[in-house]
Amino acid sequence: MSASPFPHRHLLGLAGLHPWEITYLLDEAEQWVTLNRGTAKHDGRLAGLTQMNAFFEASTRTLLSFEVAGKRLGADVVNMAVAQSSVKKGETLIDTAITLNAMRADVMVIRHDRSGAVHLIADKVNCPVLNAGDGRHEHPTQGLLDALTIRRRKGRIEGLVVAICGDVLHSRVARSNIHALTTLGAEVRVVGPPTLLPAGVERMGAQRFTDFDAGLDGADVVMMLRVQRERMDGALVPSAREFHALYGLTHKRVERAAPDALVMHPGPMNRGVEIDSAVADDPVRSAITEQVEMGVAVRMACLDVLTRERRGIAA
Repeated sequence: MSASPFPHRHLLGLAGLHPWEITYLLDEAEQWVTLNRGTAKHDGRLAGLTQMNAFFEASTRTLLSFEVAGKRLGADVVNMAVAQSSVKKGETLIDTAITLNAMRADVMVIRHDRSGAVHLIADKVNCPVLNAGDGRHEHPTQGLLDALTIRRRKGRIEGLVVAICGDVLHSRVARSNIHALTTLGAEVRVVGPPTLLPAGVERMGAQRFTDFDAGLDGADVVMMLRVQRERMDGALVPSAREFHALYGLTHKRVERAAPDALVMHPGPMNRGVEIDSAVADDPVRSAITEQVEMGVAVRMACLDVLTRERRGIAA
């Protein structure tokens, strides 16, 4: 084990992290949950630092969460909608990375629609980089906030059965959750139609189920994924109605899971497609709004941890 509890310059993914490194970030987030629930939500430890949120792919929720996190820590937060600027004019990703680096940000949050793009940028800049989602690869802070939500609601992660259901094939959220939860000792199932399950998912440590009811049987956590409308227009999913009939989460289907099963969804939801409103809004089972809350705390923790060396603070 390294002398530093999190000896990484960037947070580009959760694959390959040790259990204690993931747990450390979750533990660090706990203090920010407490602060965010209080009246005074400003800490100020990143005062004087510039946080650049460069989103090559639009995402209102994730961008807002990172912006709130940075501002509550006192950083100067700059949002760059790169998808609508120079890249559209033909500038290469490397050119954009060099340009961003010249602005001397102290931490960058990058989102891109291509897998590996965030890694490429991280190699070209002089500051820590957080991956806010890249292609089908990973969305590490989403995986961390989901793990934190589960741990706070269930008291543990090790030994739990977590069913991740829906469009797993195209989901970076699913990948980060599989990496985080299996590393922390959970039994992870991926559940969905054969056309929406990735080949070789067993090598990631997950069990594959195409029968929705079988995949939900006894699960402690049921995590639904958004089915994008474009999947329904092609050959992957026949129709929204048929998908809901076979793989939509209803109260009746939730009964197949554990009696105290937790229901999660990273959002935004397609109500009536992958999840019924009655389940999404269930005051006892649903943790969907709590996931949003935990997202701010986790991102505050990651911004704090990754900028400590820059601030001259020992881990």
